[in-house]
Amino acid sequence: MGDTNKYVCQTDKVDSEMRAWADILRCLGDKWTVLVLGLLVPRPYRYLELNRAVTGISQRMLTLTLKRLERDGLISRTVIPSTPPQVEYALTPLGHKLGEPLGKLWAWAQDNQGEIEAARQAYEQKQMMTTPSLLENMS
Repeated sequence: MGDTNKYVCQTDKVDSEMRAWADILRCLGDKWTVLVLGLLVPRPYRYLELNRAVTGISQRMLTLTLKRLERDGLISRTVIPSTPPQVEYALTPLGHKLGEPLGKLWAWAQDNQGEIEAARQAYEQKQMMTTPSLLENMS
């Protein structure tokens, strides 16, 4: 009976670790979150600066991304009293802790971009050669 409890406890630990991992992936799993965090590593940004710097993001998606990051404790939002009021976003200490592994991920992506693109092209060529065309299937 003691052995069964040991395995249940180990399973609970794995489940807890997987939930924590899944939660982080949900937070960081979209391209906008990683891009915004990457921009904030060296310095704070104002909202309009972020909007210009993150090419292709809508104002709505930027706002949602910033709110989620603030809720998760990764960034802080400071209203600067001016006319019109300005808002500045910066990494919190927790966000800075994430900056180092993100920096390594960015460096890895840059270092390996050519190799990844070559693998994608090779895969596409292989798919084209091994997948019969629709016209061949119709005859």
